[in-house]
Amino acid sequence: MKTQSLGFIGGGRITKIILQAFENDGITFEKIVVFDINQEVLSSLKLKFPKITVTTDNLQETMQNEIIFIALHPPVIMDTCAKVRNFLNKDSVLVSLAPKLTIEKIAIALGGIPNIARMNPSASAIINKGVNPVSFSKDMQVEVKNKLLELFRSLGSTPVVEESKIEAYAVITAMGHTYYFFQFQKLKELAVSYGMNEKEAQTAITEMLWGTTETLFKSGLSFKEVADLVPVKPMGEVEETIKGYYDQYLNGIFSKIKP
Repeated sequence: MKTQSLGFIGGGRITKIILQAFENDGITFEKIVVFDINQEVLSSLKLKFPKITVTTDNLQETMQNEIIFIALHPPVIMDTCAKVRNFLNKDSVLVSLAPKLTIEKIAIALGGIPNIARMNPSASAIINKGVNPVSFSKDMQVEVKNKLLELFRSLGSTPVVEESKIEAYAVITAMGHTYYFFQFQKLKELAVSYGMNEKEAQTAITEMLWGTTETLFKSGLSFKEVADLVPVKPMGEVEETIKGYYDQYLNGIFSKIKP
């Protein structure tokens, strides 16, 4: 069930991530059209993916594709829906990549089309390893749902979840990278300063992190038992402070993005 064409409203980070995932996987399309009001963003995207069509003013061409991704921030989505609804038909398939706005609200803004999905991609989709939860409208046709799931496989794991959980995934799996990127980078820098070379440090940290999650979640041990496996805890004095930051900042962002 091959998808022939894609449209993207918004040419920013997530569009780049998705296009890179498809390219990595060798998936090609007869046409990809990306709309964005920022010419600089489009020029950068076109440089990386020369075969795409870019436009700053032709929303109609963007909407006349098999699958259309709405890759915009929540505050501008409703206004955009009002601009594009006249370009849609009952068979149009839209995928919103934003938190906060529900399928029901988007459907109303678009005139009640049935084939709407919400997906929350993560940065690791750029190497086909993302966690990309998806929810479908209750009226979506089964063949359309299967077509989307087949396409999304290139992004990594795509759990089908209740729509009410999309924002939880956004905080944990989409934003979750940012809680660790700087820490892992610092560990790598320290490892190199202690005498490892770059490759050794990267391999050691990758394997350690994999083992850490496997031990914590799959060993059958309680958290206390897992924590007790390592006798020396250099960061022990600041653990409660760090956990407090998690509560403060993640609860705050979740409150902002939930519907």
